[in-house]
Amino acid sequence: MAEHVADEAGSADQAAGEVEDPITNQERRLLEEHGVDPDDPRLDQAIRELEAGATTERPFGSPQAPRPARTPFRMAVQASTGVIVVGALALVAYAVRDILLLVVVALFLATGLDPAVEWLRRHRVPSGAALLTVMALVLGIVAMTVLVVAPPLVRQGNELRERLPGYARQVVSSNATLRAMDERVGLVDRVEDVTSGDIELVGGQQSQLVVGVAIGVAHGVFAVLTVLVLTLYFLANFRGIKRAAYLLVPRSRRARVTLLSDGILDRIGRYVLGNLVTSLVAGVSAGLFLWALDVPYPAALGLLVALTDLIPLVGATIGAAVCSAVALTVSAGTGVASIVFFIIYQQFENFVLVPRVMREAVEVSPAATIVAVLIGAALLGVAGALLAVPLAAAVQLLATEVLVPRQEAL
Repeated sequence: MAEHVADEAGSADQAAGEVEDPITNQERRLLEEHGVDPDDPRLDQAIRELEAGATTERPFGSPQAPRPARTPFRMAVQASTGVIVVGALALVAYAVRDILLLVVVALFLATGLDPAVEWLRRHRVPSGAALLTVMALVLGIVAMTVLVVAPPLVRQGNELRERLPGYARQVVSSNATLRAMDERVGLVDRVEDVTSGDIELVGGQQSQLVVGVAIGVAHGVFAVLTVLVLTLYFLANFRGIKRAAYLLVPRSRRARVTLLSDGILDRIGRYVLGNLVTSLVAGVSAGLFLWALDVPYPAALGLLVALTDLIPLVGATIGAAVCSAVALTVSAGTGVASIVFFIIYQQFENFVLVPRVMREAVEVSPAATIVAVLIGAALLGVAGALLAVPLAAAVQLLATEVLVPRQEAL
């Protein structure tokens, strides 16, 4: 009886070994006849590669079709996992929102500069030379701004700070309402305190203010340099980035998505270039006009007009108001002339310059533009206002080419 039980146990162990062994005895004998060691670990690797359909182009195998079975448990697990992953990604995006904003702005600028590279390529300029030309132009503009514009801006800014109390007294003395307000709240005294740095601060607040200003300036310089470097990197790899993004789209829809995406990127690029051109014209025109009227600090004010003109809707008005306020310190006639100039120029920009430069750049209705800018400014500030118009153009294109045809087909 004991011998019978031992024989059965041995047979069971042998059967278990045969089940666990992926190679059957017949296969083992065939391998040994052909001089192949069945226990070679490379053989198991080769078998897995054959089963996975690995090739030279796909060394890790070809993806298999998804299983059609969808049990309630599997659906619940997938839904829960999706919620957890989306929540984790949202938390990560919120934690690095400042960096993501710099990346988005850099992509936005690279999209605007890419049409210039493509234009040079279409005119038989080699790809490398076209890219280097545009990058050299961007770096040259930045270097010129730093080396040529920055010194007079700093000098004129210091002079403006020193003379601002005198301008305030002059403006207050010329208006009875402002004189009465100055007697009640001390407007001129407050301007003098702000410009001289004699604001009364308790304890270590003064040192904290200095440190805070220094940190703010350092953050601003870091943000500008980061955006510049990322813009040049994205511009150099723009084609590769687009190809990699398009590969993530299913092949059956890739051609359609590619055409729509290229149309959106083209609109964004033309909008950026058009906005830069109109802002440059506004800044140069304002600077020359203020210089002709002998208004102080024309270079600084012209650059201010160019920068504020980049902001849709309200930017030009802000720049015009600041320039007109400085012109009023020269004389009432100079201030009135400045106001008239900016009113006429804004009409010229709105009805002549912008339609010519951006006639086919973005086809967005005025109402949609206003709503988009307001939402963008509320979400991301100035950067959101800059990104709002091209994003509205992208949404409008998708609605026209995708949503409307689907609704018509129902």
